[in-house]
Amino acid sequence: MTYVGKRFHKPGTSPGTLRPPEVRRAEKVRIEVIAYAPDRIEERVLDSVEETFPYRDAPGVAWINVCGIHDVEVLQKLGEHFGLHALALEDVLNTGQRPKLDEYEDHVFIVMREFLLTDGIETEQASLFLGKNFVISLQETPGDCFDPIRERLRKGQGRLRRLGADYLAYALLDALVDQAFPVLERLGERIEDLEEEVLANPTRETIHGIRDVKHSLLALRRAAWPQREVIHAMQREESPLVKKETRIYLRDLYDHTIQIMDMIEAYRDLTAGMLDVYLSSSSNRLNEIMKVLTILATIFIPLTFVTGLYGMNFNTDASPWNMPELNWRFGYLMVVAVMVAMVAGMLGYFRRRKWL
Repeated sequence: MTYVGKRFHKPGTSPGTLRPPEVRRAEKVRIEVIAYAPDRIEERVLDSVEETFPYRDAPGVAWINVCGIHDVEVLQKLGEHFGLHALALEDVLNTGQRPKLDEYEDHVFIVMREFLLTDGIETEQASLFLGKNFVISLQETPGDCFDPIRERLRKGQGRLRRLGADYLAYALLDALVDQAFPVLERLGERIEDLEEEVLANPTRETIHGIRDVKHSLLALRRAAWPQREVIHAMQREESPLVKKETRIYLRDLYDHTIQIMDMIEAYRDLTAGMLDVYLSSSSNRLNEIMKVLTILATIFIPLTFVTGLYGMNFNTDASPWNMPELNWRFGYLMVVAVMVAMVAGMLGYFRRRKWL
């Protein structure tokens, strides 16, 4: 499960108060740094937050990745040295934040949701600080979707090593946004399986599966919708930290967010349609069962009358009109033949009327 902890302060708490999460983790905060320029790259795992301080004014671009947000002291030191706003640091700790973009005097703060491929659908908060020559990323738990970016930096391929911190921030945002596609692909496969179940043999587990998919799509929509607004704002607003060349790539990333929203809405429509089909299928199945039972009851009504009539045990010695056929040698066979003929006639009539 994704670690969240309590998300909000008590009412009346001073703005910018850094409160540690209620559940503390035993592992140490992991701080990684990749500092690079077109002709060089340095990759390190740091032992303390103080080792990040020289990278603020170092030439080139520095990417500082912090895994684990339970150590408030680490965040305070980062904020003091890199000039990060206290309100932004507070939002890093309150992991229930809606994706958003906040601009400050010398840095930009971005909150995104990372989609996780687990047994269900989970998201966790990823926070980014974009400065003039640095990007600080903060994550809740180990493991992320940034390994392809690290590999591109190591190989020096493409534009990543040649462009600035704003392009690095774009690449990280692109990885976070595109992480939704594998999740949606898995949901699409689940929806296809549910469609086959609904049409072939809907059961109680089928309706539970449809409900789970609806809840997953709702969670994805809550995360994807504001992320589209974040990318749109970053693309349109004239920030000195985002170069014109990078805005072109942000436009493409904005298209990805629209595509994700279109897929989510399409899957929601399919899920709603499946629910209607399930209810119609269940109703039709019940109608078929009731039709069969009604036909069986209709067939047995005259048979019950005949057997009831001849089960009254009239005394033929008292009157010759008290069922004289009771003493007839072929009376039983005749009654059975009449009952068989009645059943055959009713089945033939039902078939001609297409009730069977």
